[in-house]
Amino acid sequence: MKAVILAGGSGTRLYPTTKVINKHFLPIYNKPMIYYPLSLVMLLGIRDVLFIVNPQDLEDFKNLFSDGSHLGMRIDYKIQEKPNGLAEGLILAEDYLKGDKVFYLLGDNIFFGHDLVKILKEAMLEVETKGGAYVFGYYVKDPERFGIVEFDENGKVLSIEEKPKKPKSHYAVVGAYFFDENASQIAKNVKPSDRGELEITSVLEEYLKREALKVKLLGRGFAWFDAGT
Repeated sequence: MKAVILAGGSGTRLYPTTKVINKHFLPIYNKPMIYYPLSLVMLLGIRDVLFIVNPQDLEDFKNLFSDGSHLGMRIDYKIQEKPNGLAEGLILAEDYLKGDKVFYLLGDNIFFGHDLVKILKEAMLEVETKGGAYVFGYYVKDPERFGIVEFDENGKVLSIEEKPKKPKSHYAVVGAYFFDENASQIAKNVKPSDRGELEITSVLEEYLKREALKVKLLGRGFAWFDAGT
């Protein structure tokens, strides 16, 4: 399995600071934000990583990580010309993945929790052995701001919606996804949403139609921060 970390976007919601620095380099506690998703990749034993970045930030990422050899990693880079939606990252990564399964992460999402790595490893093993997609849900008070997953009393996924006006649940899909080798092809068939973006929820909806989507809820003892806002 390879990892892809989406680190594009202009960070307009964090202006004026992000006028002069990429949001993923902003310090959170004692290190840049982007180190947090990368550390999860490393803890899972994944060594091949692709960063998807803005053209203007490519050299800064290379200055920070180079080829990753000093970290025991193999790091590559891909330019995203414009932020056209989270699903576009899977399309841009198609040649890099070459049919491999992928741990897809948003560079501005931060996770903490007891047994977090254990849970991620279980999800990774599930996708490696059975295929499909595996994502995580987290309770939020403002579900209209997120991609929302609805499920029945047995935990079966019923629907996925992006920023619904009338949310069917309070569980947001967080920015850590495990996909099988079909993800890039599915993303290529996604149509732009009403806001003109290629939504990751559309990819998840296709996996749901194929009965190949699994969601695990992150409950007590876990914290998820969307640090890009």
